[in-house]
Amino acid sequence: MPNITFTYGAGLNDSIFGKCQAPISKFIEKRGEAFEEASLVKEIFNVQKSNHFGEKFTSMTAMEGFQPVGEMGKHPYDGMQESYSKFIENETWKDQFSISREAIEDSKLMDLRQKPQAFVTGYYRTREKFAAAMLASAVKLEEKCSFSGRSFDVTCADSKKLFAADHPSKVGKAVQCNLFKDAFSANALGALETAMQNFKGDNGEILDISPTTIVIPNDYVLKQQVFEAIGSDKDPETSNNGFNYHYGRWNIIVHPYLNQYISGDIKPWILLDKNANETYNGGVWLDRTALEVTSSVDGDTNANIWRGYARFTAGFNDWRPFAVGGIASGKQLIG
Repeated sequence: MPNITFTYGAGLNDSIFGKCQAPISKFIEKRGEAFEEASLVKEIFNVQKSNHFGEKFTSMTAMEGFQPVGEMGKHPYDGMQESYSKFIENETWKDQFSISREAIEDSKLMDLRQKPQAFVTGYYRTREKFAAAMLASAVKLEEKCSFSGRSFDVTCADSKKLFAADHPSKVGKAVQCNLFKDAFSANALGALETAMQNFKGDNGEILDISPTTIVIPNDYVLKQQVFEAIGSDKDPETSNNGFNYHYGRWNIIVHPYLNQYISGDIKPWILLDKNANETYNGGVWLDRTALEVTSSVDGDTNANIWRGYARFTAGFNDWRPFAVGGIASGKQLIG
């Protein structure tokens, strides 16, 4: 994510507010850097810079490959065709805060610290919450995500929800499923990993899907189950503690913001292949315009107004980097 840019109104530095411009800007910038380091957005979405009103994502079906033709045999014709495509449109986001002239005159340091802190915290929290809301809507099998009064598309390029039992092939191959019922367990983890490794492209070719990330809400029972399953090199489900092949192979993301959008009776666990997410543009996050902050003086109130402007959005293109367990309407993996 690019650095925050600042613009100051003409004559502002010569006003009573002049001395506070640089300290407030520096504080906002430093707080922004701290949030970027801890952000979960980049862990779940393929973050990309956008240069347009929106971006179109598509892929090509695989070729059939080389064929044996014998000595002096003719070259067989091979070809590709465009698979499903998805257009994701950028959204504009704004916020503002003000510092009164009286606060400067009276040296109210609380206003000079807390308001900029709340402002930049609000921006980065909005990004985290929006990412969580999009993923939560997918888990709840919704086609639209409602966020702050706006509606965002959660379907994939194949027009199916991100998690579905019937993802179609563009060229008529068998439908595929990334929506499963099984509650989390070590066995279910192995089964779901295997199912993802068997995901196929539109032409029916086995892909290189290899999930390494588990995403869960901040649920203490689910956390305990996950860490028990992967946290020891011994098998937790056998009395003789045989080898646990899950040990050391998984990155765990406990996502607290998911709790805000998923009810407590749902215990979803999501497997994600981050490499495939980048290769196939699965979950996409677009940054069109980095946060721009403008400072000016309001002529009526004599207040120093700080306004923030940014453009970004998120969406889902290809479902294959993701799979979910713990959903009642999903397919059963293990007996």
